[in-house]
Amino acid sequence: SDGSIRLHQMTSEYPLMQWNDSTKGQPIIALQWALTRPAVFFALDASSNIYIWDLLENDLFPVAMQTIPSEKVVTMTLLGEPEKANGLLGMVLAKESGQIDIQYVKKKWALP
Repeated sequence: SDGSIRLHQMTSEYPLMQWNDSTKGQPIIALQWALTRPAVFFALDASSNIYIWDLLENDLFPVAMQTIPSEKVVTMTLLGEPEKANGLLGMVLAKESGQIDIQYVKKKWALP
């Protein structure tokens, strides 16, 4: 609820890494690992900002942030085929009106 993200190993109650205030205090409403690139994850905050983290590029801050200005995004999920090396990774955004957007992620964050 405060924008903090913690990365845990299943065998420990203590986080391996923790990023406080990663969304400038906005609650995180969705977070998902990239299906095609294991070091990348995406976080959606309550202000419809999407944060892209690539832990191989920078493990302190997100490598990119995109605001969806037109309408509030209420949830997101990723789609892709991890067994294929084509690097296609899609992001499905559900908006408050019920509209669904599908956007493709740049190859640099999708290729294995």
